[in-house]
Amino acid sequence: MEEPQEFNISKFFENFITIQREILKNFATNFSGYFHDNRDIALAFSSFISKILVDPNELSKIQKTFLWFFHKQQALFEAVFIEQKPDQKQGIITPQKSDKRFAAPEWSEYPYFNFIKQNYLLTEQLSEKIINEVEISEKNKRKLNFYIDQYINAFSPANFLLSNPEALNFAVKTKGKSLWNGFNNFAEDIQKGRITQVDENAFEVGENIAITPGAVIYENELIQLIQYTPTTKKISEIPLLMIPPWINKYYILDLQSKNSFVKFNIENGITVFMISWRNPMPGAANLSFDDYVSKGALKAIEVVAEIAGAKKINALGYCLGGTLLSIACSILSNNKNLNPINCATFLAAMVDFSNIGPMGNVINEALVKKLERGELLKDGVMHGHDMETAFNLIRANDLIWNYVVNNYLKGIKPAPFDVMFWTNDNTNLPAKMYVYYMRKMILENNLSKKNALRICDTLIDIGKIDIPVFVIAMREDYISPAKTAFVTTELVGGPFQFILGDSGHVMGIVNPPYKKKYGYHTNGKFGYGFEEWEKTSQYVEGSWWTPWTEWIIENSGNKIQAPKISGNENYKVIEPAPGRYVKEKNVEHSI
Repeated sequence: MEEPQEFNISKFFENFITIQREILKNFATNFSGYFHDNRDIALAFSSFISKILVDPNELSKIQKTFLWFFHKQQALFEAVFIEQKPDQKQGIITPQKSDKRFAAPEWSEYPYFNFIKQNYLLTEQLSEKIINEVEISEKNKRKLNFYIDQYINAFSPANFLLSNPEALNFAVKTKGKSLWNGFNNFAEDIQKGRITQVDENAFEVGENIAITPGAVIYENELIQLIQYTPTTKKISEIPLLMIPPWINKYYILDLQSKNSFVKFNIENGITVFMISWRNPMPGAANLSFDDYVSKGALKAIEVVAEIAGAKKINALGYCLGGTLLSIACSILSNNKNLNPINCATFLAAMVDFSNIGPMGNVINEALVKKLERGELLKDGVMHGHDMETAFNLIRANDLIWNYVVNNYLKGIKPAPFDVMFWTNDNTNLPAKMYVYYMRKMILENNLSKKNALRICDTLIDIGKIDIPVFVIAMREDYISPAKTAFVTTELVGGPFQFILGDSGHVMGIVNPPYKKKYGYHTNGKFGYGFEEWEKTSQYVEGSWWTPWTEWIIENSGNKIQAPKISGNENYKVIEPAPGRYVKEKNVEHSI
């Protein structure tokens, strides 16, 4: 931990005034969003309460649940404060393995903190039981559980100094300096408008992150196209185009040398091209989904094919980039003789949106209508920081409250972490494109329906995709759930493979073979849904990068001499990789 400055009374009052001013400013700026959230929460709970009040059976269930809670609470009190037997030191309830909030020994060593910890965990169970035992629709249950989880997580005893023994002990050990550090950290974050999750000075794009050599050989108002420099004398004749999501920057696929998916492919003799999306600044409201298809995916495919001199190219789409790739493949499949796509990889991507995980619990008609009226959008865009906050809420304990405790209660600055640096380097979304995506794909799930969407003047039918397809999902993915990603195998019309990797939407992707941290499942039985596939699959230690790379090499044609220069006569080098677009930053935005 860095040594703090000595306590300064003038700085204290200066920070205190700044905090008050920024909180009031934030409230005024985001009032419409707060109003929508509170209204939706109130409607959800009022409907639930009405159900209980008009049905004696449901009320009886709630009463029995509370009796269960009081009984458990009494047993807990006796176990912790009265009996105090060594084998009952932990009491009657323990956190789940994934819950790291109470991992410190202080939570079990002191009876008082042991009690409030377990009483809190009992309250978590109580809220879950109340919602799940009442006869309401599954959709309403998921929504209520999502909202309750946010409140329960926020009021965890770990989040408050006087109920967090670990933070109190740390304050004693540092003679109060950790508290002064934490207050200053809080003041800095209030001014930034967001919680600091990473050492923001540890990385610089193009210097120690996104450093694989290459060149920008094409650009328009929406994309730059990067061609990476080969490192082998011979390369596969069919190149690979990677299409990242435009919610974040592309370099999650090209972090540092040790974990760069791009570099790994190049070292295996694949010529790699990458789309680098431009970050739409305020005023870019009229960029449409059609623009992202035509000026993004389709144009990149055209340029890659010409530069490589190949009749076919391979393509990989990650997250929303995979959704875009499926649309491009459908459009190009209308002319099978001229279809330039040889094979496609859908990496943690959704084509079917029937189940989009926790975020689907709060997306409804009312929300989309507000977006269509522009009430929740600012300056014609959905700001990247707002999207980041929404994704953080899915895993609030890990991505919000963990940093609240460390940054503010303990006064510890976040450590350098390349993945978290990328997560914080977010981009905006144009209003027209975002609203179309929210309604047509998420709310109405039209992409999975034959000819339900017309994009680039073409009816979209995923069933027309008859090229080889590789679908890769992640077991703990809360953004593109594995079960939903699996549906792609049931929609495409050609041969396919499926792999289920360990970990989540981001960490499961950044999984180089040398780490040997996350394995994968493969060779399950198709035709009976995701559960049967998973049940019959085989677990393999190691990275999914390895079997996928073998597959992509098999589908990449013969070996040819590596080119000595990037681009060609029509597409000359514009600037070295990573290019200008990826370095464009969002302005800070209020929490």
